[in-house]
Amino acid sequence: MTDGATRPRQERKRRQAREGRQARRRLRGPVPVPLLLPALLGLAFLVLPLIALLLRTPWSSLPEQLTSPEVWEALRLSLLCATLATAVSLVLGVPLAWLLARVEFPGRGLVRALVTLPLVLPPVVGGVALLMALGRNGVVGRLLDDWFGVTLPFTTTGVVIAEAFVAMPFLVISVEGTLRAADPRYEEAATTLGASRFTAFRRVTLPLIAPGVAAGAVLAWARALGEFGATITFAGNFPGRTQTMPLAVYLALQTDPAAAISLSLVLLAVSVAVLAGLRDRWMSAS
Repeated sequence: MTDGATRPRQERKRRQAREGRQARRRLRGPVPVPLLLPALLGLAFLVLPLIALLLRTPWSSLPEQLTSPEVWEALRLSLLCATLATAVSLVLGVPLAWLLARVEFPGRGLVRALVTLPLVLPPVVGGVALLMALGRNGVVGRLLDDWFGVTLPFTTTGVVIAEAFVAMPFLVISVEGTLRAADPRYEEAATTLGASRFTAFRRVTLPLIAPGVAAGAVLAWARALGEFGATITFAGNFPGRTQTMPLAVYLALQTDPAAAISLSLVLLAVSVAVLAGLRDRWMSAS
């Protein structure tokens, strides 16, 4: 009885495997021209500007330009502010992602839409919104100025806030996706054994989603490092205080294009490093 029932299943599995191999061989045939040509044009469209940047880079004067005090000051400020903005995103974004992924509440879809809004919002509009909220005459900024004497716009803290505003959604989306893919039964088992919900999150969930949190943090850091519109609108462009690398590139492009290309090359190298760090999560998928 057992052998009679097992044999048809084995035959069915072998037939499905055979059909799968045949389908894969058919897919490995010649690529259709209507698909190949647009694909090559799209690749050229994305790669050509980067190649042009490398070709126009003044390699002979590059060390001199990159070792100037202004460049190092802008780079130092960029790295510092991007790191602080990522820390803010982690402290606020991970609990927010958990709330969206694990808690059912009215209006959750609306909250998710509001969280992802900075992804599609023009950065300059985000900077204006921050001014209206946290500026000296803003809804909250007026209270901060009157009660505590704290002014956020056009300060280094303002740079961190602007970068966190545009970067946090990247972390929230990454962590929420990881949470939804994680098996909630581990958390349920922990709470059954007497752990509180926070303890289950800290001791069980957080280690499970650590790779997703790390990937989201890297994305948020890279986005914060390259932020321009919200930063210049909310924090201004003051060397040594709010002038980050993207702002330095914009300023140099008006007076010294060669220096702007050199600074852009630094940001390009950082972007490549970020992609290399995420290659195991995205680029190795097949």
